[in-house]
Formats: sequence, structure tokens, C-alpha cells
Amino acid sequence: MNRTKLTELQSYLQANSISAAYLSNPTTIAYLSGFESDPHERILGLFISATTDPFLFTPALDAEPAKNSSWQYDVIGYLDNENPYEKIKKELLHRYPSLDSIGLEKGSLSLDRYEILTDLFPNVSFSANLTPVIETMQLKKTADEITTLLEAGHWADVAFEIGFSAVKAGVSEQEIVAEIEYQLKRRGVSQMSFDTLVLAGTNAANPHGTPGANQVKENELVLFDLGVVWKGYCSDATRTVSFGEPTSLQQEVYNVVLNAQLAAQKAVKSGVTAEYLDRVAREVISEAGYGEYFTHRLGHGLGMSVHEYPSLVAGNDLIIEEGMCFSLEPGIYIPGKVGVRIEDCVHVTSDGCEPFTKTSKKLLTLH
Repeated sequence: MNRTKLTELQSYLQANSISAAYLSNPTTIAYLSGFESDPHERILGLFISATTDPFLFTPALDAEPAKNSSWQYDVIGYLDNENPYEKIKKELLHRYPSLDSIGLEKGSLSLDRYEILTDLFPNVSFSANLTPVIETMQLKKTADEITTLLEAGHWADVAFEIGFSAVKAGVSEQEIVAEIEYQLKRRGVSQMSFDTLVLAGTNAANPHGTPGANQVKENELVLFDLGVVWKGYCSDATRTVSFGEPTSLQQEVYNVVLNAQLAAQKAVKSGVTAEYLDRVAREVISEAGYGEYFTHRLGHGLGMSVHEYPSLVAGNDLIIEEGMCFSLEPGIYIPGKVGVRIEDCVHVTSDGCEPFTKTSKKLLTLH
């Protein structure tokens, strides 16, 4: 349980005259309560007020695990045959008799559930959006969080090693993915932070392609984009390797992307802006004549979710500060020809940044 952040949120509620907070994102709930669960279609909520103790609201099947977690306050469970919203209403009116406003994570609450709440509480204001408040709370990681992220990064490095060893002529993208995830599970890593990407040849020119039956061929590039969940925190990294000798175009594109990634990583320091880092990488690629083929932002935040605030993109003037964690992942994707992306996630230090993954970024030629 993160008592410091709970207190911080309670102070925010009090300062902004918000009676209570209803947090519905399972990742936020895990961040604050220490209880991790995927409720699927069921209702999982963390309710916090400025003046009284918070409580967890869980499906009955999760109530005991929640009580046995680091959470130190009440856990209210509900059965599948009960109406969870009626039970929520009863609890809130009992605990917070002067309830007149509820702050919501509007970035993660469905419209359907929002409408149910407004019907249940017609005299309560739901205008307060807590999504940016939570994003700001998670923005700068503690030393313990960074240690865990480094451990998650280590397992991404292990995954690269497994994946590179599995690359052979005639092996499909799906087979390589299966080998990576099987071997990680054997080592005690039970969850990937997102669907592992292994994209060979022209498939790599699709930034978010889907691994399939496409087979590795000689003199093609193979793109690996992967990460794991370790102790609740995510890793995310990308490497592109060559199976057989790269062509002159493949080598050229790779070098441009590598130079862009290294330039952005070198530019990271407290005081610069998020958009500045995006511009540093983008200028390298544009000056080499490939600007139109860099089709996404430079990076995104990282923590308990693989995609967190902030976004490193043009127009974001957020000031970078020590303790922030984010990806640096420029890419060039020329349809039908070649795709290259190189990514490390980093944490900002007092004099620059440190990557969570250590796998070499020099173009590796596999045989």
C-alpha cells in the first residue's frame, strides 16, 4: 500500500472540496492500494475521501486476496447476483453522509458506467477529473520503483537473448514469440507487458504489426519489440537485428535510426521539454531524408503501465525532471521495403539518464 500517495490524493480532495474519489483503473488501484487484480467485466473500485478511511470494493472472489494484500483498510465484496452499484451507493451514503461531489478517473471510466453513477447520485457532481492528478502523481518514480524497473529491464534483455537465438531460416515470427515467452515462463516471468512483436522483413515496416506465419529469410531485418511485468512494473524495449548480411539500404536506415535514438538519449536532462526530445530525434531522421517514414511520437511514460504519461511528442512542453521514466523509440518504416525501430526506456538522473535495458544497439548480424 502506498500510504504517501494516498495521503497526497486525500490532500488534493480536501484542497479542491471534493467529497470522495472513485478510482476504477486496476493499475491505479494497484499503485495506491498494493492489491493487483484484473476484474474483467466485474466492478473493482477504490474509494477515498479527504476525511475518513478509504475502502476497496471488489468482486467477492477477490475479497480475501485483497484482505491478504498490503491494503490496511476495509474491503467490501459483492456477489455476482448482487447489483454492485446499489451496494456502492449504500456504502458511500453510509460512510460519507455529506456527499456532494465525486472525482472520477475519466480517462478510464466507460460512458456506460459513468451514466449509471450519475443516475444513482442525481444530486452529486461528477465534474472533477482525477486522471491528470493520478498521472502527475505517477510521473516521478521513487528509488524503489526505479530498482524494480531496472529488474524488469533485465528480463527484457534476457528475452532479447532468447529471441535472437531462435532466429533461423524458415522459422516463423509466431514460433520465435512462442520460444521467448515459453523460456521466460520457465525462468519465473509469468507475464509480458504487451503482446510480443517479432516482425521479419517487410512486416517490420508496420510499426504495430502482428506476428504470424511469415518466415525469417536470408538478408532480412527482424524487429523485436517486447517487455515483461516484474513485481507489478513494466519493461519495454525494441531491437532490430539482421539475419544474414544487411543490404546497403537496410544498413543505412538502421544507422539513421540508431543515430536518432542515441541523440535523443544524450539530450535527456532535467530542464528540457518533452517536445524537445522528440525534435532532436526527428531532426536526425529528417536530415537524412527519411522524415516522412517516422510516423509516431518519440516515446511514452513507463511504470506500472507500459504506456503512461507523458507523451514525448511535438506540442508537449512538459519540463523533464529527475525521476521521470519514458521510452525513446524512433523508427523508420518504408512500406514494402524495410522497417527499423530501436528503443530503450530510461529514467532521468541528476546528470542525464540511464536505460533500463542494456542489450547492445549495434546492428547484430545473425547467421
